[in-house]
Amino acid sequence: MASLIPGFEYDIFISYRQKDNKGDRWVSEFVEALKTELESTFKEEISVYFDINPHDGLLETHDVNESLKEKLKCLVFIPIISRTYCDPNAFAWEHEFKAFIKQASKDQFGLKVRMPNGNVASRVLPVRIHDLDVADINECESVLGGVLRGIEFIYKEPGVNKPLTVDDDEKKNLNNTKYRIQINKMANAIKEIISAICQYEQKPEAVSKEVFKPEAIARKNNKTKILAGSIVALVLIIFGIFVIPKLFKSSKEGEKSIAVLPFRNLSNDTSQLYFCDGFTEEILNNLQKVKSFTVRSRTSTDQYRDTEKSTITIGNELNVNYLIEGSVGREGDDLKIWIQLIDSRADKHIWSDDYTREMKQVFSLQSEIAKEIASELKTLLSPEEIDKIEKKTTENFEAYNYYLQGNYYYWKGNSSQDFKTAIELYEKAIELDPGFASAYSKIAQCHLSQYWFFTDHSEDVIYKCKQAIDKAFEIDPDLPEAHLALGYYYYWGFLKYQQALEQAEIVLKEQPGNSEAYFLLAAVYRRSGNWEMAKECFVNAFEQNPRSAQHALNAGETYDLLRDYSKAHYYYQLGYMLQPDWIDTYVYLSRMYLKSEGNTRKARELLEKAVRDNKFFALDSMIIETNITIKIYDGKYQEALKDLSLYKSDVFQMQFYYRPKYLYYATIYGLMNQPDLELAYYDSARIFLEKKITQIEEDPRMLSSLGIAYAGLGFIDEAINTGNKAVKLLPIDKEAYKGVFLANDLALIHVMLGQYDKALEQIEYLLSIPGSLSTKILELDPRWSPLKKQSELQKILEKHTAN
Repeated sequence: MASLIPGFEYDIFISYRQKDNKGDRWVSEFVEALKTELESTFKEEISVYFDINPHDGLLETHDVNESLKEKLKCLVFIPIISRTYCDPNAFAWEHEFKAFIKQASKDQFGLKVRMPNGNVASRVLPVRIHDLDVADINECESVLGGVLRGIEFIYKEPGVNKPLTVDDDEKKNLNNTKYRIQINKMANAIKEIISAICQYEQKPEAVSKEVFKPEAIARKNNKTKILAGSIVALVLIIFGIFVIPKLFKSSKEGEKSIAVLPFRNLSNDTSQLYFCDGFTEEILNNLQKVKSFTVRSRTSTDQYRDTEKSTITIGNELNVNYLIEGSVGREGDDLKIWIQLIDSRADKHIWSDDYTREMKQVFSLQSEIAKEIASELKTLLSPEEIDKIEKKTTENFEAYNYYLQGNYYYWKGNSSQDFKTAIELYEKAIELDPGFASAYSKIAQCHLSQYWFFTDHSEDVIYKCKQAIDKAFEIDPDLPEAHLALGYYYYWGFLKYQQALEQAEIVLKEQPGNSEAYFLLAAVYRRSGNWEMAKECFVNAFEQNPRSAQHALNAGETYDLLRDYSKAHYYYQLGYMLQPDWIDTYVYLSRMYLKSEGNTRKARELLEKAVRDNKFFALDSMIIETNITIKIYDGKYQEALKDLSLYKSDVFQMQFYYRPKYLYYATIYGLMNQPDLELAYYDSARIFLEKKITQIEEDPRMLSSLGIAYAGLGFIDEAINTGNKAVKLLPIDKEAYKGVFLANDLALIHVMLGQYDKALEQIEYLLSIPGSLSTKILELDPRWSPLKKQSELQKILEKHTAN
């Protein structure tokens, strides 16, 4: 039985290693189940190549022959990805997986096909039967030229390749998934890809005459509308090839996806790097104004600064067809720019030019370059797009220079001081040009970042933010940055989710590829408790910018809160690979090991690796705090005290909590059965927090920690009232992420006061919703130990054991 498409041998080729089909013959079971599902999914017969004969093509030492090469001519390739599959010495890996990718990349459809909904799907559809090591994921993705996705059949229990039975117990599977449902998901995915191939991805310049052999059509006369539609489409294509060839291009060539790589600084003055980066960003911003372009954000491209990677590799990693690279030289009032446009798929230079201008001409030059790129990509700009590209942010070069310096500190954003410095520089720009709308937008973003991530929660900050946004809109009512700032104003300032979503949608309407707008959508959905949309939008944001560690980390964080630890691990590892010098990836993954496995060894070893890789990580508050937590869990209290004494600040804080060091000292001395020191430190924490709360408008994080301090001192009413007040200020139904931390603290307060029934009720609720509490933490953290004598706790643990 041949393929649905004449000229292809099979619709589906299933590749695996023989050793993964031993025992219960999992792969054979999978194939039979898939065939059955395909019969119900397709009206036509679907041909599947699955070699069960150990003396045929899949034998580990078999020589490659023409027979196997012909069999690889298929529409969809399904590799059964295991730890043994990802082996460069394996036959399946070298002569099937890699061979198919090479072959499909050159056939008339290409390796990736455009779906009817506009998304792009690979013709390689992996089945994963193991949680893979980072090295294996890297190996797969380097061959695929993109992120490794697929359908998971991973078991939580030890061992793999368990039989696909009718009475499959989803409780024993990694994600509580009934794997018969996964078979259905696989069949539907295959149908979407094959339908897209048949209907949308015909490549006229690659069509072979063999496709039109009469006998091929005759022997598939039972193929109904899909085949008929394909033949009609192919006839029309042949007509087009001979009559109007210039009108036909492959869809892959037609996709105008672009990445602007960091321009090189040719100036002898390294302090001019900010200007070079600013010029790069302006080119990127101007290209974003062209609706037919998909432009990767700077967060994805910044990692290619001074890279030695080839253009093909970079194009594959960013999933773009075109790269722009260049250099900026600034000497006095002279500006020298060199720029080139590259077809990343063919590794071919399309266009290059160099420009010598006076510095005051920088604004017109940025517009000129954007229009030149559009012209080279045969893009007809609308009058509206031309107006947007030619619209200058300022006419004052000195103001622009201050603006670029402010951007340096804004993007750095490691501390409240960075944002204060950025604001000062933006204000200098505005003094020189009061009509600088973008500078006002950035001031608003700086105030919002101080408000959200640090402790400046005063009304004055929010007022200044709104003033800046209003001024930006007064100058430019359509400015995308102002809409984004207003979206974050509603979100961070007031948790007004619908208004925030509306602002993100306004930006996406004008700039469909704006990754910041996608990220805002995802973050708002997560905070509002719409977890399904949050997952979808974070994954979409990552797909828009597949080299963004920030997007990968936030996708992982979302799955982590949903206790889908396998997918969380996948995205955390991606974040780590994309930006190995980012401390958050180590910390989040380390804490996930504690929540998902209760594995202090893995968590500790990961942090040790982080410090080995970068000695400055040892000073990071998150690293120190997580190490102290691990040592408390392991009962190494003296070591925890030593680490605590080395921490220079008075407080461990994130946007989710505010913990004075005194609380850690009190907890550790309590566990060491030294009540005098325990009480002394709880009282120090009380004094510290009460003073802080009088200085700052009520912060639920501080109130929550104060409730714990009161509980440690035995102040029952004060502890309960303060803990409840924190929860009421920021309830979960208002803030689905931060609110969980406060509710968790309230449960701990009940435990410390011996109110076990209330604590268990709270724990039952927390385990039933997305959050950071897990059954492993309840077993690991000694602060919950008093509950272990309660029979109800065991029932809760058994009920939520998958968490």
